[in-house]
Amino acid sequence: MRIAVDAMGGDHAPHNLIAGVREALSAFPDVEVVLVGDRGALQRELGRFPCDDRLEVIHAPEVIGMEEAPAIALQRKRGASIAVAVRLQKEGKVEAVVSAGNTGAVVVSSLLELGRIEGVSRPAIAAPFPTEEGVCVLLDVGANPIAKPKWLLQFAVMGSLYANHILGVPEPRVGLLSIGEESSKGHELIVEAHMLLERSGLRFIGNVEGRDILRGMADVIVCDGFVGNVLLKFAESIMDFFSASLKGKVSKRPWRRLGALLVRPAIRELKEEMDYEEYGGAPLLGVNGVTVKCHGSSSPKAIRNAIGVARGMCLNRINEHIKENIPKFNHFKANDHFLEI
Repeated sequence: MRIAVDAMGGDHAPHNLIAGVREALSAFPDVEVVLVGDRGALQRELGRFPCDDRLEVIHAPEVIGMEEAPAIALQRKRGASIAVAVRLQKEGKVEAVVSAGNTGAVVVSSLLELGRIEGVSRPAIAAPFPTEEGVCVLLDVGANPIAKPKWLLQFAVMGSLYANHILGVPEPRVGLLSIGEESSKGHELIVEAHMLLERSGLRFIGNVEGRDILRGMADVIVCDGFVGNVLLKFAESIMDFFSASLKGKVSKRPWRRLGALLVRPAIRELKEEMDYEEYGGAPLLGVNGVTVKCHGSSSPKAIRNAIGVARGMCLNRINEHIKENIPKFNHFKANDHFLEI
């Protein structure tokens, strides 16, 4: 299995990307990696590591920065590392792409080069989210700042298939993120989406509130990309805030330090469970290929795990399951004022 890695994307490229690729090659014997980026920069970094015949470098002379407008940048920079990586997948030279670069550029290049799976209105970024019960899938977390009822229904379908075939949940429970449990709560989009989900045949448990997420009330939680992205980034800050606050409280009283030593292993385990690096990356569900988006500041461990996510997507043929199931739900219609695109 060949996976392309956008080696110039992210805050710590190319060092962390290459270090993560090395870890992935050790962890997954069936994986070959194509590093895409500036050949000179990559070869200088690769000089620190022993050679590996499962590693190839493809030259891409340009990079799309985090602050650049994706559509404009992709038009001007045909040689950008993310564009070249996705093009390799379109040409059948790799089976998946992993990137820690500009989210918009990752989404737009995947849509332009790979297209959408037939029947899918919009792709969604699906992020694993730790809960008291294990892990749930939150989508969308950034591909679609606004959404329509039918899109949310499709997110629920794709999220359920991911939870089933990747996370091993037999009958995923689907929740719609809202401001109250009642079906009438939320703005018009949420009320419309609730009606669609209720009639869908999915295991829809109704609206869930923010406080329900960490409790593990649902295996799949659906929202628009604006809300999902804010929620995800807030969650990523929780453990750092908790650790810093706890350290400050403990240091105020000498006798508290003994107690802190006793609970340190438990705190370490909790931090690992909440750490995004454990989950690696978030797949872009709905495109006619496999794209995994990593956090911009991903460590080598996160990159390794993201490659593992891409590998799992390929092995479990998630796109085939989406192609088979999405048409079953496309006869559901929202009210006329939410015109479908």
